[in-house]
Amino acid sequence: MKLKKLKKKIQQLEKRLREGAQKLAKLKQKLQAAEATKAMKAARKSAARAKKPSSAKKARKKLNLSPERRAQLAAAMKARWAAKRAAEASAKSTSSDDQHAAPGPTPQPPESRPDGV
Repeated sequence: MKLKKLKKKIQQLEKRLREGAQKLAKLKQKLQAAEATKAMKAARKSAARAKKPSSAKKARKKLNLSPERRAQLAAAMKARWAAKRAAEASAKSTSSDDQHAAPGPTPQPPESRPDGV
């Protein structure tokens, strides 16, 4: 290979290496910027989440009800709550009864079937 050709090849390689280094630096900067923006967004989100519970109280809308309808709804809700309390009480009493019940005979293992299963 001639000297001139070798010099030219070396120059091309050096140029490519320089451009590659510049591209690498540019990509690293982009990555750093993207990570910074992501961190900022996360911080902003967490700050917004932390503030929400105190400012989340919304004024309740007043229902436009007649006194008769209001009394009817109140009676329905009281009946519903009473039924719920009764269901909870019965569930508690049945579970406590099961715990104090005397143990019955031990269950026997199932018999083998004639078909071999």
